[in-house]
Amino acid sequence: MSSILESRSLTKKFGGLLAVNDFSLEVPEGSISCIIGPNGAGKTTFFNCVVGFYLPEEGEIIFNGKPIQGMPPYKITGLGISRTYQNIRLFSNMTAIENIIVGQHAHTKATMIDAVLHTPKNRKEEKESVTEAQRLLEFVGLSGEGDILARNLPYGAQRRLEIARALANKPKLLLLDEPTAGMNPYESAELTSFIKRLRDELGTTILLIEHDMRVVMKISEQITVLDYGSKIAEGNAKEIQSNPKVIEAYLGRGAASGLSLSRD
Repeated sequence: MSSILESRSLTKKFGGLLAVNDFSLEVPEGSISCIIGPNGAGKTTFFNCVVGFYLPEEGEIIFNGKPIQGMPPYKITGLGISRTYQNIRLFSNMTAIENIIVGQHAHTKATMIDAVLHTPKNRKEEKESVTEAQRLLEFVGLSGEGDILARNLPYGAQRRLEIARALANKPKLLLLDEPTAGMNPYESAELTSFIKRLRDELGTTILLIEHDMRVVMKISEQITVLDYGSKIAEGNAKEIQSNPKVIEAYLGRGAASGLSLSRD
């Protein structure tokens, strides 16, 4: 299976802090892969490097066979990478359908002049944008919620709306940063099934950061573990849950003996 995303010896520093250290990763196309690690391990910093928010000091990021480090975020988005955030970043005073329409900006062709003059091209594109936004609302289970302000949606619905906005970019790769954060077990289980559906029905490659080990072990085909910015382990769920280095990183020195990270 070919890789859609590669990180080659990536290093990112903040002053004297080595946030990501010589990190190499290959994400198979069509996979659901996960990056885990304790708080401060460098997981979100890596995501920020991938989408162009941060410029790494060393190494390469390859997407679909082409280097993307140093590109501005809007160009990386246009190539087919979308993301969500650990803390939901919706436009709270806009409706659900407006949030999704904003997510389509990389694929709209009408100019500012078209918008001002309300040209046939602009009207046609607006109609298509609304139709696509309604389709995505239905896909994420929010049919009929399009006119509700984002801030008035329940927490779980806001998470789904953020994913719908990311999907509006028609991504080849979707980065999910702690998608089940703040959810109860029932909501987490529902979202876990939904993430599988994203991959299975849309063919989207998914790379997620997640702290809920039940979700990680259930959903991931490849798990990469970061600690203090460095990769300490990589493998499938069975290999990771019994890896002493991983258990030590989560539970502390001396805890690895006889323990495992449970699926339950």
